[in-house]
Amino acid sequence: MGRLFGTDGVRGLANRELTAELALDLSVAAAHVLADVGAFADHRPTAVVGRDGRASGEFLEAAVVAGLASAGIDVLLLGVVPTPAVAYLTDALGADLGVMLSASHNAMPDNGIKFFASGGHKLDDAIEDAIEARIGDPWERPIGAGVGRVRSDLSAVAGYVDYLISTLPNGLGGLHIVVDCANGAASSVAPGMYEIAGARVTTIHSEPDGLNINENCGSTHLGDLVSAVLEHGADAGIAHDGDADRCLAVDSRGNVIDGDHILAILATSMKDSGRLAGGTVVATIMANLGFKIAMRDAGINVVETAVGDRYVLEAMRTEGYVLGGEQSGHVVMTEFANTGDGLLTALHLLSRVAQTKTPLSDLAASVTKFPQVLVNVKGVDRSRADSDPVVAAAVARATEELGDSGRVLLRPSGTEPVIRVMVEAASHGQAERICDELAAVVLAELAIEK
Repeated sequence: MGRLFGTDGVRGLANRELTAELALDLSVAAAHVLADVGAFADHRPTAVVGRDGRASGEFLEAAVVAGLASAGIDVLLLGVVPTPAVAYLTDALGADLGVMLSASHNAMPDNGIKFFASGGHKLDDAIEDAIEARIGDPWERPIGAGVGRVRSDLSAVAGYVDYLISTLPNGLGGLHIVVDCANGAASSVAPGMYEIAGARVTTIHSEPDGLNINENCGSTHLGDLVSAVLEHGADAGIAHDGDADRCLAVDSRGNVIDGDHILAILATSMKDSGRLAGGTVVATIMANLGFKIAMRDAGINVVETAVGDRYVLEAMRTEGYVLGGEQSGHVVMTEFANTGDGLLTALHLLSRVAQTKTPLSDLAASVTKFPQVLVNVKGVDRSRADSDPVVAAAVARATEELGDSGRVLLRPSGTEPVIRVMVEAASHGQAERICDELAAVVLAELAIEK
């Protein structure tokens, strides 16, 4: 069996790969690793548990709670809440660990389990490995008063909303926004939060039924949001995903404002206010070349990491940087949060629009995106991506042709026999041609023999 934990917790097809039995066993193991059950003489360890609105979250939540309580952990159920709310409340309520049941932007049949350590921090690889290693280990089960107790507090999320609003330098008065809640965890939180912050809010896709989360809506399907912004003459649109840990935006003209644009706007704002530590923003290797040029022109340094918000966060913690993110809309602002938070990101993005009285389209114009083409080459030996001389020569030729007006990136998948070939160029045609040529070389040289 391969490693259970991926780049963002344990995910899989609910009730097929991610079963109630696995959820229970994982929770028991997490209790022993994160709460060190049995080591506390002065207090009973506690956990907060939240979920998005997927139907499978109901039985998986029950399994997680059973595992935690059977291991002696007192459990506070938060109900359907955003993932970053679980991270925040793990810290704010002094819990020993937090658990979120969500597959984020994935389709409804999937689900996932994400653990947070005390303080609301994501787990590093070593702790995840320790949890995985404890699954199935014999342990002494508490009895009587030693078992964990379970209670619900569906109002706890209000403290999270109050905190987010308290981070704003100014309100959102004068802005009319459309919010796409992806029929997910943002549905009961986001509209009221933006209104409290001062915006006039039109809401779409905010009627979750357990089955419609992320279905042709949210940050992965922006068509409805674009149409609604244009129809209502709104100043901006905000799209969340199923668990609201990311956001993308749409300007008043219907143009998509992706994570690169958002990161550039926030970086510039923080630099202007003297809050951008080291004059640096952290992005992944997939950040568009146009973003990097915009940051260079603004006097802001860019540090690159592997793809995944956890790697962005690790680089930020190591060097003390305060802003980082991805094209997908995962943005981390460690001045205010320990993890990516789509609601926090959107509030500060809209705050910049209101503060400067500048349309979102004008703020985003600082980033001129280079056409980007990505091809997944399947059935290849990803371990040889960096060592094959023929592939290296092809990459060198492409890089020489592009010069300063583009770039080439070969990125092996971490889980599949796939190499991702990405090319940016001055024109889409050139990017597509070079990408197809490189993909053909990769397939010819690195194909796995049947």
